Amino acid sequence: MSFPILWLFIIALPIASMAWTITHEEVVREFRDVCLAKSTTCRRVYERKFFYLFTCEYCFSHYVTAIFLVITRYKLLFPDWRGYLIAGFSLVWIANVYMSLFGRIRLDLKRERVQLKKEELDAKDRD
Repeated sequence: MSFPILWLFIIALPIASMAWTITHEEVVREFRDVCLAKSTTCRRVYERKFFYLFTCEYCFSHYVTAIFLVITRYKLLFPDWRGYLIAGFSLVWIANVYMSLFGRIRLDLKRERVQLKKEELDAKDRD
């Protein structure tokens, strides 16, 4: 890997995608709803924390990052364990920046759709 900084931004993309999908998208809503309920009702703290990680994109991105570090063996700045540590936190940070940007874009798109719908209804009322 001759461009470690470039790889940082590339590897963070699938991390962000997986973390966002599990914690936000409709396709896994039922699973997430179960996890949300168990994160507040389980008796043991470690059980609540385990289920909570599937509802928080920041928390979940750490685990996805760990899996990607094992798969890719990506290291940043150092060729030993320190490279994994720096790469891990850097990937989490970049992935969360991506998710924040994506969330903002989705919010803006939703706002535009609501505004257009309102304008359509207002136009119908005038006719």
